[in-house]
Amino acid sequence: MFLTTKFLYPILGLLCVGTAIPLLDAQQQASASEITNAPVSRNINALATTSNLLSDPFTNPFHPFTNPFIHPLDTRLVLKLRERRVYLYQGDEIQESYPVAVGKKGWETPTGNFQVIQKVENPAWEHPWNGKIVPPGPNNPLGERWIGFWTDGKNFIGFHGTPAEHLIGRAVSHGCVRMRNRDIIALFALVQIGTPVIVEP
Repeated sequence: MFLTTKFLYPILGLLCVGTAIPLLDAQQQASASEITNAPVSRNINALATTSNLLSDPFTNPFHPFTNPFIHPLDTRLVLKLRERRVYLYQGDEIQESYPVAVGKKGWETPTGNFQVIQKVENPAWEHPWNGKIVPPGPNNPLGERWIGFWTDGKNFIGFHGTPAEHLIGRAVSHGCVRMRNRDIIALFALVQIGTPVIVEP
């Protein structure tokens, strides 16, 4: 069964043309409700550093397990829009880099300093206009993973997979950062809630 109640854990608004719906058990739903019922802030850094988003992995079901080879305090993502590429740094060293698609004209991916605020595996997708639910699978517009890093309290922007991998390298999205599914799966394992995301022109 797919959750259709948006307030449980809204991941994606109209900026990515739809809403992602994760599959949550009862305990996760309760924790998700606490996260999304936190005071809405236009300041993404204030929202991202809310204590319940950065809680201990043993008490927060949304907190990912730390990759043993990359220390989370030294890890950051640098997205270079002109290059259409995201870089994963540990300290001053580039560990990985992946090609991406970014926001098109009029829907540009926002620049600035952000943090990872959401992670969802195999999200379902709700069409923003007709409410149709697209379950996880090869035709899901969000691909196999979602990593959110920006919100205005209603809409969300993040990294996600795509079934249209031939568009990687272009400016084609509504603000989100599309990646090949194999790349978003790899990146998902290397970041955690609170990982800095720096978006450069």
